Amino acid sequence: MTSARKHHPVSLRLVLTVPYVVLVIGLAVAIGVLSYKAGSQVIATLTGQLLLETVGRITQAVDRHIIGSGAVLESAFPEGMPAPATIESDLENIRTRFWIATSLHMDPNNYVYYGNEAGQGLGLYRHSLEHAELRMKLQASERRAIFTYEGIDGSLDFVRREERVFDPRVRPWYTDGKNQTGHTWTSVYIDFGTRELVATRARKVLSLEGEFEGVVATDVSLKALNDFVGQLSVSPNGIAFIIEPDGSLIASSATPNVIPLANGDYARVSGLESEHPVLSATVRAIIDRIDEVGGVLPDTTQTLAIQAGRELIHAAFDRVQDDAGLEWLTVVALPNSDYMSGITGNVIRTTILAVFAVLITIAIGLGILGWVAGDLRRIKEAARKVGDGELDAPVGVHRRDEIGELARSFETMQQRLQTDELTGLMTREAFVHRIRNRIRAYEHDRRKGRFAVLFIDLIRFKEVNDRLGHEAGDRALQEVAQRLRAGVRAEDPVARYAGDEFVILLENVDGSDHLNQVQSTLDRIFSQPLESLGQDNPVEIGASVGVALYPDDGSSAESLLKHADHSMYDHKFSERRARETPPADSGPR
Repeated sequence: MTSARKHHPVSLRLVLTVPYVVLVIGLAVAIGVLSYKAGSQVIATLTGQLLLETVGRITQAVDRHIIGSGAVLESAFPEGMPAPATIESDLENIRTRFWIATSLHMDPNNYVYYGNEAGQGLGLYRHSLEHAELRMKLQASERRAIFTYEGIDGSLDFVRREERVFDPRVRPWYTDGKNQTGHTWTSVYIDFGTRELVATRARKVLSLEGEFEGVVATDVSLKALNDFVGQLSVSPNGIAFIIEPDGSLIASSATPNVIPLANGDYARVSGLESEHPVLSATVRAIIDRIDEVGGVLPDTTQTLAIQAGRELIHAAFDRVQDDAGLEWLTVVALPNSDYMSGITGNVIRTTILAVFAVLITIAIGLGILGWVAGDLRRIKEAARKVGDGELDAPVGVHRRDEIGELARSFETMQQRLQTDELTGLMTREAFVHRIRNRIRAYEHDRRKGRFAVLFIDLIRFKEVNDRLGHEAGDRALQEVAQRLRAGVRAEDPVARYAGDEFVILLENVDGSDHLNQVQSTLDRIFSQPLESLGQDNPVEIGASVGVALYPDDGSSAESLLKHADHSMYDHKFSERRARETPPADSGPR
């Protein structure tokens, strides 16, 4: 007899449940993966935008910090002006020009000096708007005499003579200027007195016969750049810094750029040898990238993804250069963990909610899955558009869970990228994007008409900050923004470009009459005292305005802004020279 096999009954509940449990797990994993990918893409896009924005701000700060040095030298000894045979033969004229030169950019160019082949030397150091120090030697063998005086033509008061003999002919700035055909920068060095980094810009001066006679130079303190970079808020562990191509630090938000040595001396810090892991890894990656292309510095902003141990670092760097040979790199680096920790937490919570929902009912779970997937696709598409430069790309997701929080965070970050927090105006990035869109519209349809870009720089804003404080300065900027917005048409966007600089895009400019009308409006705006400072502090800010017409003055957003900036700078320079240059008959008799 064959024994009958026992067949264990299979539970119908088990048959129906197991596949759906597997489905629940699969759906939960799918939601987690989709959430993580969408979040990662959003963060990567916004991180890239933040990197480019911050690097651009640092580059602009460097440009504005050093651009005035060339004008200082040209004011001290204009191109083509022959050097006098001796300093004493033209002392009063040189002294007047040096005063004007140090008035252009007193911070940081408050010291201009000149030495000649006879060993004579003359330097003017501005302590304030009215107080100056003249350092002079008229014989090669004598020690420099120090004088102080008040005002552009004040009488000289002797203070002392220096203890050691100062011979300009053996100084690095003199030899560098003598051996170069035009403007040149010395190597960055540590100032003996302040222990801060300094760079010197120099240019040779020829005699009436065209022979080399001497060198004029000006010092540029780099402390303000170091302070600017140090105050940048990038991310919890993000850093910003400026380096030379060999990795030597010029400014850093993470480490000092100068360190004391055991023997009492001071030395510059190399980013390659820094104990800060993010900084040293980023500098090494940048130098390796430059070496890969034969040591040629890039002309455009570069981005990097750097693996430093278990940490992924996102970085961007830009090249700063000028016609005098300056070569620096501005850098921003952000650890990936600063942003992804929140995304990971959102993914975990989203997965748990999804599993719970699908366990209750497969039908509701499937509906939620379709709902979630559709919203994630919208976020992903919005992130892609932002990556392409469309900062105002709508998300279209309205939820109350973590995905909705992610969408709202994305929209908030979009808004922050487009709106200046203090004034409520457009940001620089959004304004540049608006110009590009306008250029594309014009190229597509020439009937759109020409437009103009106005670059506005406030003249006496620093006085408000210094005299009344930064809160008053903020109120002043807000009032200026309101006046500018009210002074142009609704279709003309106004943006805060940086600090106390504003830009306006004038749509459909018919001609010079329209520009003159706008200029008159601006003159009226800035001629009225600021009401936000109170009646006890009447201040007329004043402004310099530069204009660029499209397509006459540039074919791209960058070229138009650069032209308008230069036009504004020329306007400011001419007005300042007109105010500070004394009348021809005001000298001593």
